[in-house]
Amino acid sequence: MVEPLSGIDELAAAVRDFGPGPGRRLGVLVDHLVEGSKESRIVAAVTSPHVLVTGHPYIDIWQAVRPERLASGRGRDPAGRPWKEGVCAALGVSEPAAMWRKILSTVRNYHDVETPLINSVERLIDFVTVPATGPG
Repeated sequence: MVEPLSGIDELAAAVRDFGPGPGRRLGVLVDHLVEGSKESRIVAAVTSPHVLVTGHPYIDIWQAVRPERLASGRGRDPAGRPWKEGVCAALGVSEPAAMWRKILSTVRNYHDVETPLINSVERLIDFVTVPATGPG
């Protein structure tokens, strides 16, 4: 099952509520998981051996889409604008919801996204699908 967290500020509580254990593994994919970031500090607090938190270096999942899928290329963040708004403006899209629909309509398969994202997702799949050993 895949379930959005709508941000990771409350990751520790979400992990606790899930109740991971030997027969109940949890995998979490985090945007912008780079050394020294707020995200990396939050993730460091999750220490259960039954939880794997991994991520990708992109500010947002949008950035992991290969530029050729969006025809116009990848937007950049104009000074003083939130990242998503800057991408929308650079690509001539009116608002983030419309941009998300555009992205969803153009990405067909894993070839349309960058390798670091694919690697992170594969790690999570491998982690949560490994059969539990021993009593559990």
